[in-house]
Amino acid sequence: MPKSNRHRAAAVVLITLFAGLFAGAAQAQNLNSAMQAETGIHRTSAASQSRVSEIARQTQDLLAEFRSVVRETESLAIYNDNLERVVSDQRNEVQSINHQLAGLEETNRGVIPLMLEMIETMSQIIEADIPFRIEQRRARIQRLRHMMDQAEVTVSEKYRHVIEAYQSELEFGRTTEAYSASLPTSGQTVDFLRVGRTLLLYQSSDSTITGWFNPASRQYELLPDRYRLEVRKGLAIANNEKAPDLVVLPVPGPVVAR
Repeated sequence: MPKSNRHRAAAVVLITLFAGLFAGAAQAQNLNSAMQAETGIHRTSAASQSRVSEIARQTQDLLAEFRSVVRETESLAIYNDNLERVVSDQRNEVQSINHQLAGLEETNRGVIPLMLEMIETMSQIIEADIPFRIEQRRARIQRLRHMMDQAEVTVSEKYRHVIEAYQSELEFGRTTEAYSASLPTSGQTVDFLRVGRTLLLYQSSDSTITGWFNPASRQYELLPDRYRLEVRKGLAIANNEKAPDLVVLPVPGPVVAR
């Protein structure tokens, strides 16, 4: 082969080699670009998935909050409905109370005079009764009269005290008691025996004096000696020192009304 042809063939080979090198480099660059693009796509996809997950979580939170608000709204609606009924009932109650108060004032105007009359009647009963515990009973009448003039005591409280006083007086008619006090005629301390509201007897501590309050004469009088042991026995029974037993005591006879 001539020398010029060999040179030409070598040049062709070099050109082909360079072309191959350039083609390989181009292919490598294209592959690298493709790989970078795919990596970018994966990153973008991951970021998009993360964003989608975050939006889904926020959506669930908003949905839960919405449901909570709906439940609270329903509860408030039920509460408001009940509260409206309660308020309506309270309005009716207030109207009823106002109506009762209006009638109460009228009632008080009738009750107060009645209580004053009851106190005066009780005072007359005490003065006409046998004089057992007379000072305490008179003092209770004075307390009731004073109470009626006190503005801070309600009408119902006044009425309660008056009724309690009457109940105490009624109780005296069903009980028997023994107590020590001064004999009004002499000032001597004696033992009194009260039998209901019927009899009031007395006896000195040495049993030398035995007497009674005579309802007919309204005087304290001495009793015959035959009643001495009977009164002593009655005092012992009233003091729970002896068992109940039959006791012979003077009983005033009926008095013809005038």
